[in-house]
Amino acid sequence: MKIIERTDATASLAEYAAAIGDDPLVITSHGQPVAALVRIENADLETVALSTSREFLDLIERSRSRARSEGGIASQEVRRRFEER
Repeated sequence: MKIIERTDATASLAEYAAAIGDDPLVITSHGQPVAALVRIENADLETVALSTSREFLDLIERSRSRARSEGGIASQEVRRRFEER
């Protein structure tokens, strides 16, 4: 991981993006992380948008919590139900 203080980040965003390797670049402000630039592989814009959406992540967590507490339906059962239609 590369870390750079915000006041020292004087290159353009394009330059930082071009230099991203396997390690993320973390921008800090007074030593606290405020942003990160990471390589994205095998993802489209929708995937990136959803993976950073607090509303979507909260929805997934509520769904997982409900599945843990109430149980769920096995994927085979879901397929069977759809085939009956």
